[in-house]
Amino acid sequence: MGVLATECDGQWAMVLKSEHASAKTGPVPAARLRVGFILANHFTLTAFSAFVDTLRLSADEGDGSRPILCKWIVMSESGQPLKASCGIEILPQSKFIPPRHFDYIAVIGGLLHKGAQIDAVTEAYIKEAATAGVPLIGVCTGSFILARAGLLRGRRCCVSWYHHHDLVEEFSDVEPVSDRIFLIDGDRITCSGGAGAADLAATLVDRHVTQSAARKSMNVLLFESARTAGSTQPAPPSVPQGVGEAVRRACLLMEQNLEHPLSIGTIAKRTGMSTRQLDRLFEAELHESPAAVYRAMRIDQGRWMLQHSQRPVSEVALMTGFADGAHFSRAFRKRFGISPSQCRDVAAEQSLAGSTDAKSLIRRVYDDR
Repeated sequence: MGVLATECDGQWAMVLKSEHASAKTGPVPAARLRVGFILANHFTLTAFSAFVDTLRLSADEGDGSRPILCKWIVMSESGQPLKASCGIEILPQSKFIPPRHFDYIAVIGGLLHKGAQIDAVTEAYIKEAATAGVPLIGVCTGSFILARAGLLRGRRCCVSWYHHHDLVEEFSDVEPVSDRIFLIDGDRITCSGGAGAADLAATLVDRHVTQSAARKSMNVLLFESARTAGSTQPAPPSVPQGVGEAVRRACLLMEQNLEHPLSIGTIAKRTGMSTRQLDRLFEAELHESPAAVYRAMRIDQGRWMLQHSQRPVSEVALMTGFADGAHFSRAFRKRFGISPSQCRDVAAEQSLAGSTDAKSLIRRVYDDR
């Protein structure tokens, strides 16, 4: 332990002290799980905090938060505060520590289009870790950082539905997987981010510490249980592929406002166009009006909810911007030829038959065209 302490700064040395015998508590067990964190510029705070808190709650008994069974540290060679996308800053605890001292190195990504996510020194360190055989974790758009460093070539990569198109556009040598919350591909682990970071961390705790420690973390964080790598993401997006930037931006606005639909005029204004211009673009690229596309998105979201939750039809209707269950049912039957309850029955039958293909249950808005 002395070698490690001399290679780290004072903060990391203080963390390590918990492994030494204490006059009050007696011998303290060695850490079973060590994670080094690299935070990108404008990183996602939720993904980072969910991961760290799962480790924290697993690392000690009772209400203690001592880093005993799990240890973690935020590293940055510059030593400067690291700013999250929400503006909150975190001060790194150490400069880069030799990768061999970690079980995993997790890269927490964030905003994709706000300049460089990491600098050349950080990329070199990540590549050093890969050469040393230390498993690398890409959380949220941290997977993009790994891919840009050439460390996901020929690999499968779990990515949020919201960034699926971005990954496909930028990387031809990475296979995107957007129907899971995280994916373990040998010594490369990728996670779609958000609350899924807690599920991934719990899986690692289960693997290296104990199942009961992982369960404790989930219970304290008010999760019913940790989801597995095979668990599906909450919903696929309805943004069509192969459209121009203006239509794509308009569709993203629609997708982000399904429960309380925006007027087409508002969408046009937010995308810098007139309503007539927006209509023309949609007709030219999608052969439908913006209103028709918006309605299709809401109905498709409703179908996904029927297939993947037990919410009543009336609740699904309200959550997808319809006035009531009857209004939603009429629109649903017109689009799919069956009622919402029949759709749910079909999904249940497929599940009982053992279907594991998410695409057999989820039809994108434009997959029939």
